[in-house]
Amino acid sequence: MGYKPDVKPVQSVYHALQLFEVFRNAENKDEFGVTELSKSLGLHKNNVFRLLATLASRGYIEQNLNTENYRLGIGIFNLGQKFVNKLGILKLARPFMEKIVSDVNESVYIGILREGNVIYLDIAETNLPVRVVSRVGKDVPAYCTAIGKVQLAFSSEEEINKIYMGARLKRYTDNTITSLPVLKKELKKVAVDNYAFDNEEFEPRVRCIAVPVKDYLGVPVAALSVTGPACRMTDQRMEKEILPIARKYAREISKRLGYHEL
Repeated sequence: MGYKPDVKPVQSVYHALQLFEVFRNAENKDEFGVTELSKSLGLHKNNVFRLLATLASRGYIEQNLNTENYRLGIGIFNLGQKFVNKLGILKLARPFMEKIVSDVNESVYIGILREGNVIYLDIAETNLPVRVVSRVGKDVPAYCTAIGKVQLAFSSEEEINKIYMGARLKRYTDNTITSLPVLKKELKKVAVDNYAFDNEEFEPRVRCIAVPVKDYLGVPVAALSVTGPACRMTDQRMEKEILPIARKYAREISKRLGYHEL
């Protein structure tokens, strides 16, 4: 039976998904108490407690016995890993990501665009002692990341408006783009250049350069970014040394996905 939009959702499932979204949307917060969740969900504390107990029995939620607060359990991690493993692009991309690290000795991400956010799927890390904190498993607003911008750049004006029209572009650093017209102007340049910068736009002292990975239709289905401390990621190094290497291996991945450049 196909999904019918007029079918009334199962309330318990709906509330469970809402609960997971509270954890997903929280910034710098991994645990919540019953009272906090009750307020966020608009549910009575007894209902929230029963919901948490049910999810905990299956390993999707766990309680920190020291704080008595609740956090995501190993079951969620296992589900996420199952999803990631289903994406064959990761197995395809991993050797090329490691080659980039070998050539430039900076960390390399692969990420995808989902509804205005970047989901970081994997990282090949540098062995240098000073490195950026991994974003794998996190979703970050696309407008302030190189991986996000290089994929947004190939979206239509209609798609960009659907994501951002009327939305507040949150400022994360002094360099974050918070104006939709300015963002659109930058995305036009990115589409021409076929690469994007993150100039300390999401995290201070962290810079990135990203290139698209395209499928057989020429549509970006993912992107690779080379990321490092701003002190090492100078404009000249990113453009002259890192960009040609990142492009070379992104093209190799794209070829294996059926893309052929004109």
